[in-house]
Amino acid sequence: MKILVPVKRTHDPYSKIKLKSDGSGVDMTNIKFVINPFDEIAVEEALRKKEKHGGEVVVLSIGTPEWVDQIRVALAMGADRGILVDTGGKYLDQDAIARIIVKVIEEEKPDLVIMGKQAIDDDSNQVGQLLSEYLNWPQATFASKLDIQDNKAIVVREIDGGLETVEVELPAIITADLRLNQPRYASLPGIMKAKQKPLKTIKIDELGVDLNPKIVIEKLETPPERKAGIKVKDVDELISKLKELKALPF
Repeated sequence: MKILVPVKRTHDPYSKIKLKSDGSGVDMTNIKFVINPFDEIAVEEALRKKEKHGGEVVVLSIGTPEWVDQIRVALAMGADRGILVDTGGKYLDQDAIARIIVKVIEEEKPDLVIMGKQAIDDDSNQVGQLLSEYLNWPQATFASKLDIQDNKAIVVREIDGGLETVEVELPAIITADLRLNQPRYASLPGIMKAKQKPLKTIKIDELGVDLNPKIVIEKLETPPERKAGIKVKDVDELISKLKELKALPF
């Protein structure tokens, strides 16, 4: 089984994010970058399936040469090889990213694609669904459990009302939710081996993909600061205030 795992380079979720003064984007000065946490979960799940069923795990990233650092982390975790699509710093929306992944899939022909349900920087939650549409492959999103049996993926997915179990034929697209697993740490031997593992770079112009964005971000703004609350002396005053705000049904 060959499993392809797209990963995105995002800011560390514990970093303090600031916007540029003109609102054109996020100020990346002194920001630490990591694999998008949901994508790291996808890498871990792919490795577990390889350990159980055999095969190969290929990690794909779409960005600039700096993104190689995150590919190397996935290789140190145990992935077999990496692919970087070098964008040359071009802005890409989710539609363009999905179309680029389609081109890589046509070349690699994986049996399964596992990816994070969303990236923590833009929270778009679109690429997995677009990918399924363009490939005409079945999909199972928000996976909290994944089993492979008889060329089928059995997925427990999280929905508003609880849990839902779906079964899809392979090849398929699976997007990972937070509770799918706990990613492993890269071991020292794994880090040393990662330096020797194959890592291929593809120039984005070689893929022949329409990169014109369907969505353009014109400006970002921070939310307004919340006003300070008030303290009340006792329960009676609390009830009185809630009545004033019409927060009580009586």
